[in-house]
Amino acid sequence: MAKDRFDIKEKEGVTLFTDAIVIIDKETGVNYLYVCRGYGGGLTPLLDSDGKPIVTKGGYKM
Repeated sequence: MAKDRFDIKEKEGVTLFTDAIVIIDKETGVNYLYVCRGYGGGLTPLLDSDGKPIVTKGGYKM
């Protein structure tokens, strides 16, 4: 895996111990949602209304 392959697009504190983070894979452009709470977490691709992955074209610059 490349060192700078992933970019954090947005980070939001939902509650005191819960964060929601949108991550972009710079090679494919696919957007993922990572939610972490305490010691646990989960990762899933973000989908549009047709069920297809949301892709950021041209990459994302922070």
